[in-house]
Amino acid sequence: MNLENVLKFLKDIRKNNDREWFEKNKSRYLVAKQTFEDLVAELLKEFTKFDAGLGGLDPKKLPFRIYRDVRFSKDKSPYKVNMGAGFSPNGKLVQEPGYYIHLEPGNKSFVAGGIYMPDAANLTKIRQEIDYNGQKLKKVVSAKSFKNSFEGFDEFDKLKTMPKGYAKDHPHIEWLKLKSIIVSHSFTDKEVRDKKFVKNVVTHAKAIKPLNDFIREAQS
Repeated sequence: MNLENVLKFLKDIRKNNDREWFEKNKSRYLVAKQTFEDLVAELLKEFTKFDAGLGGLDPKKLPFRIYRDVRFSKDKSPYKVNMGAGFSPNGKLVQEPGYYIHLEPGNKSFVAGGIYMPDAANLTKIRQEIDYNGQKLKKVVSAKSFKNSFEGFDEFDKLKTMPKGYAKDHPHIEWLKLKSIIVSHSFTDKEVRDKKFVKNVVTHAKAIKPLNDFIREAQS
């Protein structure tokens, strides 16, 4: 699978983020879009082998649109400069744990998993599970496969103080502060171009599965 055309198109649209250029290069976009959809289909096939909950998904419905919603943004650039897709039992990671693949030139590609910005009800359930079964989560993040893939949770979305109802000296204080339970593994452009890219993504996604299971159990 040649992902070079995806990286090249995204690199060019970063420099030419306007509708006129996009329309002139629509054929290039369609080729890149198809290549990315092929990648998503291949990943879904592999992910389903270790996460049966993804069975039956339509791979064409998993990628996110390249068109940006600029209604509430100061940046009025009409197009995203990346291609991404979400894999979860009900589709694109809406209020449930799953996996996410992101291609972006400049060594900004990555695979991620967990749950992104859960609503108040789901976040309460997850924090309660961490409170009650923190040792179980500790076992997940201490596993060799997890530590080989991730340095820990991404902390871009975190409270500065403890959430209400929890003691400041709670043994899992840093996890309870998280508002998104996410881990990610980055790839260089060279790694994306490598013929082993799909295999490598699958390896890291497998390491995410126990974390997703922990979150799903919390939500059940």
